[in-house]
Amino acid sequence: MTFTRHAFTPAELIEQLAADRGGRPYLLLRDPRGDQRLLALEKTSITVGRHGSNDLSLQWDQKVSRVHAGIERLGPNWTVVDDGLSRNGTFLNEARVVGRRRLSDRDVLRFGQTEVLFRDPAESPEQTAAADDAAGLARLTDSQRQVLVALCRPLAAPGGVGTPSSNREIAEELHLSVDAVRTRLRALFDTFEVPDLPQNRKRAELARRALAAAVVTPADLAR
Repeated sequence: MTFTRHAFTPAELIEQLAADRGGRPYLLLRDPRGDQRLLALEKTSITVGRHGSNDLSLQWDQKVSRVHAGIERLGPNWTVVDDGLSRNGTFLNEARVVGRRRLSDRDVLRFGQTEVLFRDPAESPEQTAAADDAAGLARLTDSQRQVLVALCRPLAAPGGVGTPSSNREIAEELHLSVDAVRTRLRALFDTFEVPDLPQNRKRAELARRALAAAVVTPADLAR
């Protein structure tokens, strides 16, 4: 699977941004239904395997051993450890792990057939990139920003519906006319360089880009 920003829904990006702001390293993967799962690395070591007793249990993957590998913190660094417990091996960026290997932000691990993304917000260049993106978009007017936040707001609801607000919903929240909302959205499409797509997809892409650039944050959506 791919772990680029385009592979995630706006609601999933919100969940990732919240985890990034927590500052703690975490693992990201998809379960058999395709749902995103995040596992914060709160302990200094965790086990990975098919058995339910593992911290990261991959019960659906028959290529994963009962106890397959470990992820451990050594000083300031996180490492993946496979001392031969696994039958089919552990892979780091598609290179087989023998013993212990240091992890860096956005490394991709593979246990059996399951890919897992390692995230360490403290060393992520995306934090700087997002700040640069946000600074570059500082030219947004207050009213444009309000429309953008209102557009994204449903995505922060528990079990986010994954559908941005309609023009009428935005208009009602901000006490604007629907035409005024359309005008601001057209300007936002240009600012975020959203390509010409069917309208529903275009709105979802605008929300995704705003969240990925951290122009709209989970804190904005909670207000």
